[in-house]
Amino acid sequence: MKFGISTYLCAGLIIASSTTLADVLLIDTIHQAPLNSSEGIPRPTRGMTMDQVKRDYGDPSMTHPWIGDPPITRWDYADYSVFFEYRHVLTSVVHPR
Repeated sequence: MKFGISTYLCAGLIIASSTTLADVLLIDTIHQAPLNSSEGIPRPTRGMTMDQVKRDYGDPSMTHPWIGDPPITRWDYADYSVFFEYRHVLTSVVHPR
């Protein structure tokens, strides 16, 4: 009986530690990536207003109406899309090639 419980305990610890390691590696990879430098394309950064984005990057090629609560809006440019919550940038994403 002791052998069975020990085996299950060890197996559980191994599984728990491997999933924790995977989460840490993913987070480390995200933090090591330079902010908004994907493929060397300059794009809006988090917190910019819609007016600042238009001033610095021009008019988008397409705008999408807001959806959800809080309202999320998407503006498409040639190489990337910008996502806004209310009137502030949440993130910008480079389009796949």
